[in-house]
Amino acid sequence: MKRAAILGSTAVMLALVSAPAHAQFKPALDTSQQTQRDTAASQQRIDQLDEQTATLLNEYRANLKQLEAARRYNASLNRNIEAQNEEITRLREDIENVEGLQRAMQPLMEDMAARFGDLVNADLPFKVEERSSRAARLAGILDNPSMSAAQRYRLIVEAYQIENEFGRTISAYEGTIGQGENALTGEFLQVGRIALMFKTPDDSVLKIYDRTAGDFVDLNRSYLQDVKFGLRMAKEQTAPDIFFVPVKPPASAQ
Repeated sequence: MKRAAILGSTAVMLALVSAPAHAQFKPALDTSQQTQRDTAASQQRIDQLDEQTATLLNEYRANLKQLEAARRYNASLNRNIEAQNEEITRLREDIENVEGLQRAMQPLMEDMAARFGDLVNADLPFKVEERSSRAARLAGILDNPSMSAAQRYRLIVEAYQIENEFGRTISAYEGTIGQGENALTGEFLQVGRIALMFKTPDDSVLKIYDRTAGDFVDLNRSYLQDVKFGLRMAKEQTAPDIFFVPVKPPASAQ
């Protein structure tokens, strides 16, 4: 009974001691818990700042790349501008040279146009109407204000190229020689600038142009088959081959 009383007294004393201790530690516990909460909040803010920093760093690096690309692009544009400026300078110089060339070309074109008619008149009289018409057109273009110098030059060069081609080809075409009652209609065989021959459809007349006589003269009928073959070849009715053409020997100049 006495022991029970002692134990009861001890329990009462411990209870009296525990109540003030709990009340004494509670603020410390509250402070510790608040510290933990503050630490967690601070860590969360730090994590957010880390994420923001990483995002800003990535954006900064991307902007640096864009800036470098823009600088290189601008440098390329500047090089293109410099090249274009140099090209403009060259073109201006070329224009000035062309203007000077046009002034120098005008007398040359006039001489070429005038001599073209002389060339046609002095040549074998083949395709007379076509070539005379071309010579007349060349004489007229020099006085045509609507045509540029380049257009005039092109037409003159084309005319000379056509004449040059006549000297390397053969052709057959229909036409007439003589006038009035003596006019004869038939076929002409033009062999470059070597020979110009004429034949009637019935083969009764065979002639060749004589430069010395300035007219068509009779051609030895032994050439009839060659002339007929040459006509077929010029019309592309037979394969190209060799045929004989009468040619006078060259005379020595004195």
